[in-house]
Amino acid sequence: GDMRLTDFTELMNTQFGAQTAASMLVDHVLPDLGGRTGAQAIDDGVDPREVWRLLCRDFDVPRAQW
Repeated sequence: GDMRLTDFTELMNTQFGAQTAASMLVDHVLPDLGGRTGAQAIDDGVDPREVWRLLCRDFDVPRAQW
């Protein structure tokens, strides 16, 4: 099922730190999501789990943590 936004936010903050996570969501463009940022994609109804996976990939998070 879809990841809850609160779970997504907790994962982001734990992995990247709150400040960096917040910046990544609004500044980093995800080509796989039509050139939207993570925040735009989530606002458009994309499952936060998909945004999480793409951000982890782009920022070299070990796959075991996705």
